[in-house]
Amino acid sequence: MKESVLGIGNALVDILTRIDNDNILNELGLPKGSMQLVDDTFSAKVAKALEKFDSSMAPGGSAANTIHGLAKCGVKTGYICYTGNDQIGRFFESAMREVGVQPIVFHSDTMPSGVSQAVISPDGERTFATNLGAAVLLNESLVTSELFKDWDYFYMEGYLIANRPLFKKAIELARQSGCKVALDLASYNVVEDNRDFLMELLPKIDIVFANEEEAKALTHSTPDEALEFIAKNCEIAVVKVGSKGSFIKRGGEKVQVGVHKVNVVDTTGAGDMYAAGFLAGLINGYDLKKCGELGTCLAGNVIQNLGAKLTEEQWETIHTSFRL
Repeated sequence: MKESVLGIGNALVDILTRIDNDNILNELGLPKGSMQLVDDTFSAKVAKALEKFDSSMAPGGSAANTIHGLAKCGVKTGYICYTGNDQIGRFFESAMREVGVQPIVFHSDTMPSGVSQAVISPDGERTFATNLGAAVLLNESLVTSELFKDWDYFYMEGYLIANRPLFKKAIELARQSGCKVALDLASYNVVEDNRDFLMELLPKIDIVFANEEEAKALTHSTPDEALEFIAKNCEIAVVKVGSKGSFIKRGGEKVQVGVHKVNVVDTTGAGDMYAAGFLAGLINGYDLKKCGELGTCLAGNVIQNLGAKLTEEQWETIHTSFRL
């Protein structure tokens, strides 16, 4: 039987908006390419500023995107999260169930579900203004060893580090249950704000995904030096360097995987889908290079779309090409 992946993270619904220039980001004080946590008031301000542009809605959240992608790769998946008892929450849960994810959802009757305003620049770069809503209610008291039974991998998003007790307890319980722990560092500003804490936990994490900015924020070094450092502490290190592809290291084995030039519409979910493809490759017994190629393929496909999901036609081609 194939191995399975349990994820945990913020249950969010993305409101995707393409803007015609970056002036609006400066006016709102949102650093381009970052993820900023905002309150209800600021979230409403962002929505007001974007209302002249067309928007669409999709289930989101970093780890949720990865778990969704893994399910589409044919992997048994589950997802731990917290939503409001509202239409947005039901939309999120239904979308996950539709692709075969087992939702492990806690509900709030008093707080609304989380929403993330994904602002997409003309060059495809995305900037997030995220109001976590009920997602903030996910806490360490809800995470028990029982949740990790019968799962082989445990996947976490770096954004969850905002709740350090939850982050640390989840890792410890997953390891005690025999799960391999995989972490995507998520955003350079998250890493900068939690660098010492991440350094402390790094030896307890088996697989780390980082882009160039996140790797630099963690190690204060070049991508190659960061790869070496992370690989000394973890089983597998993955550092993605944009147009140069990705570097992967496990023990004494090191590979580089290139990228194919595509028309970039929206980079939302690129890192999430890379992680999905890479982990699906591991579960299917692929070597490191093929794992990286599957991750690159998923990422390369998703950036051609608006939002963090692939089309059914794209999935059919991927399943055929990689024999998933």
